Amino acid sequence: MTDPRTLKYQPLPGTQGLPTPPVERFEALLVRRGTDYRPRTRHLLPDGSARYTNRLFLESSPYLLQHAHNPVNWFPWGKEALDLAKELNRPLLVSIGYATCHWCHVMEEESFEDEEIAEYLNANFIPVKIDREERPDLDAVYMSALQAMTGQGGWPLNMWLTPEGKPFYGGTYFPPKGGGHGTGFLEVLRILRSAYDRDPERVAQSSEQLTQAVRRMLAPAEAGEVPQREAMERAIHIYRERMDTVNGGVTGAPKFPSSLPVRLLFREYRRTEDPDLLRACYLTLRNMARGGIYDQVAGGFHRYATDSHWRIPHFEKMLYDNALLAVTYLEGFQLTGDREFARVAREVLSYLRRDMAAPGGAFYSATDADSLNPEGEREEGYFFTWTPQELTEVLGKTRGDLVAAVFGVTEGGNFEGRTILHRSRDLPAVAAELRRTEEEASRILDESRELLYQARARRPQPITDRKIIASWNGLAISAFAKGGFILDDGAAVEQAAKTASFILEEMLRDGRLAHSYQEGSPKGEGFLDDYAFFIAGLIDLFEATGEPAWLERVQELTAVVAGDFEDDELGGFFSTGPRHEELIAREKPSYDGAIPSGNSVMAMNLLRLHLLTELPEYGDRAQRVFSAFSSTLAANPTALSEMLLALDFHLDLPRQILIVAPEGDRKSAGWLLGRLRGEFLPNRVLAVVTEGEQLNRAAELVPALQGKTAQGDQAMAYLCENRTCLLPTSDPELFEDALKKRR
Repeated sequence: MTDPRTLKYQPLPGTQGLPTPPVERFEALLVRRGTDYRPRTRHLLPDGSARYTNRLFLESSPYLLQHAHNPVNWFPWGKEALDLAKELNRPLLVSIGYATCHWCHVMEEESFEDEEIAEYLNANFIPVKIDREERPDLDAVYMSALQAMTGQGGWPLNMWLTPEGKPFYGGTYFPPKGGGHGTGFLEVLRILRSAYDRDPERVAQSSEQLTQAVRRMLAPAEAGEVPQREAMERAIHIYRERMDTVNGGVTGAPKFPSSLPVRLLFREYRRTEDPDLLRACYLTLRNMARGGIYDQVAGGFHRYATDSHWRIPHFEKMLYDNALLAVTYLEGFQLTGDREFARVAREVLSYLRRDMAAPGGAFYSATDADSLNPEGEREEGYFFTWTPQELTEVLGKTRGDLVAAVFGVTEGGNFEGRTILHRSRDLPAVAAELRRTEEEASRILDESRELLYQARARRPQPITDRKIIASWNGLAISAFAKGGFILDDGAAVEQAAKTASFILEEMLRDGRLAHSYQEGSPKGEGFLDDYAFFIAGLIDLFEATGEPAWLERVQELTAVVAGDFEDDELGGFFSTGPRHEELIAREKPSYDGAIPSGNSVMAMNLLRLHLLTELPEYGDRAQRVFSAFSSTLAANPTALSEMLLALDFHLDLPRQILIVAPEGDRKSAGWLLGRLRGEFLPNRVLAVVTEGEQLNRAAELVPALQGKTAQGDQAMAYLCENRTCLLPTSDPELFEDALKKRR
């Protein structure tokens, strides 16, 4: 391959007469990226360089860079593309996806690298590529348009817009040339361009109707009364009807971990002690951890299972999934005492530290489902699958037989002739069959997993999306802070603090968060999710460490959320603030899917802050969030399953747990904390501080700490509820008894 710095902007089919981007910016970026530059295209010149290069090479998003050498003349979203569409009176094709999206890759290879399609597209449309993880606001608007049209959505998301940015048609994946798989992409392009030219009034009418539908879908509903327990009861009733009582989760396939909100069921079980709820949760967590959706070699969960048994995953791994599931398994461990759940939580956190960590302390976004097979072809899942022969080559015959028996590795396999590892048999049964002790078999299994990890690391790796997203890192901070506290793992708490410090130092400018961090620089204004998830992480970090600085930052950032995102009229929070681009609609997030909505997380943040600080403004804002979404919670409570966690907190009598240790001797609180770590107490706040400066600073933020002291060389625990505190104690058993009692 020639020196990549010799690359110039290349003409693209169908772009005659169109403006070209500044060549000097290409040259500057090539010098900076150096040998890391790799064209991802089948259109290579004899010297190995790319035949085509478009404007996306100037971007930092991994997803946009994947399309930088398509013959399609892609523009990033922005004024240049919109102005050119108006000047030429051309519709825009806006194609939205993300770097680890399998079907986005397929459509790129089939359609966006096809020169015939590219030439027609370039000559008749203004093509725009958007990374949905960079611009969730645009994704929300145009996904709502597609859902208004078709009742469903997905990625890649392809929307056709008027030059004013109003949608008039859309879809997801299109095959390139039609045939037996639906109308081909090239035919769709020709039909839409013909309609745009032949009947502009109808296109304008359609775009206006769709725009109004989007505004209605994203607009806030009228505020109502704060919901009561009935909203939770309706949601639980719906989930009961959907439960898969054999495999766990929701009946049918595909199976997403978020489809059955286990943490909500945990809270309802705590209130009702209904064994069916606990059984459903246990079955779900157990089977997920033993299925192929869980990476049995490295730890960490894939995005979802395509079958009903959690066995065949879609192989993407997302930071947000793993952070959220780590917390779920931690709560499962607290509630059931099952050490397998604690093991899974530890392994997920270990996976994130080992495979997803970015320099400086933050975490990357995701890894791809696809990787290269031995023939050099991109194949979904090859990296994660095994054959009996491969096990023997890595482990030897004796070890390989044990691993194959435990993880169900067979000659025929369960996926494209290979096997996705899953716990097909229990270890004690395999150990007995192979005439080994259970302890010996467990040791062999652990050693073998590490050997398989090392062998797998020598395969071509799936692509890592190296964006650092503030919101997803906020979820990771919560996972590590909670994991460090519950599992008594100081290194996990240190990781949470390291990640939080990175965001504060590298992604906070003039008191406001950036949305992402790429190529050494913060990018874009923070959205509601960024603030909400990061604030939640900082509250968890305060509870794990007792350091007042984290709570001070929480109050500063919460003030920004109130000033920039709050709906002063109806309550709740918009996704965007005054520094964001004004789009055809402004979203007020009202759906908890794979990722909770910013409103649900902010409701919980405000309730926790109110209990910690006793400032009424936080409680008032939380009430206004519930009021703003009362109609949704009444009509469709499962749409806001995460907000129901906050509602449960609000309707309960949440506790303040305060532990004061002697100055310089936090370890003296260890006996008390040991009893607290194993208790499932979701509706509480915690402050563990040492006397002296830390207590004095913390008491300014948490009034309940005022006047609280240790007793000589012993830490003292104070348990308060509804503005009343029990007698303090240093006795772990008395403390545990008090924790277990419910008024």
